[in-house]
Amino acid sequence: MEQRKILVVDDEPRMRKLVKDFLSVKGYRVIEAGDGEEALEVFFAQKDIELVLLDVMMPKMDGWEVLKTIRLHSKVPVVMLTARGEENDELQGFGLGADEYISKPFSPKILTARVEAILRRSGGTEEILEAGGIRIDKGAHQVTIDGQNVELSYKEFELLTYFLENQGAALSRERILNHVWNYDYFGDARTIDTHVKKLRSKMGEKGDYIRTIWGMGYKFEVNP
Repeated sequence: MEQRKILVVDDEPRMRKLVKDFLSVKGYRVIEAGDGEEALEVFFAQKDIELVLLDVMMPKMDGWEVLKTIRLHSKVPVVMLTARGEENDELQGFGLGADEYISKPFSPKILTARVEAILRRSGGTEEILEAGGIRIDKGAHQVTIDGQNVELSYKEFELLTYFLENQGAALSRERILNHVWNYDYFGDARTIDTHVKKLRSKMGEKGDYIRTIWGMGYKFEVNP
């Protein structure tokens, strides 16, 4: 079976080696880049990269610029790696289309677990979900609303899919995090709320189907 490719972008060789060693043990093929410009060259030269681990602070071109360029052409999952932990930095990453945000120092085992979870969920299936004019083709990773294509990030797609799979159920933020992000999250609810806000915006009037349950989480209902 062909190895799944992961692009690791970091200007610290020791960090790249650490991540590569852990991922290689799990059977992934790791491609490395030492700065932002090299990252884009590698990404566009190798068409089958399935996930990008992207450092923020790098020479020549920082991670934000790399992420913005990737998002112009691809929905490949992107995990931001950074020494920063400020709220605005994290929100900026999600706003630009990042799927995960991990602050250094981190546990390589936890990072590997998150990578595996993302790649499992992006593996694809032929299942079709429909509700209230919303149609999700999980195999094609495509969403249409009233017949019109809607461009969603990887996490927005997963979030909307989870909502449709659990119509009418009151979903706590913790439950959403554990299923959509697929790991125990020890931060606050900003991750969920930021993605829901963007998702609602892209859904137009259908965004009203995602109801806020104050003090708890969210509920997806077509006919509340």
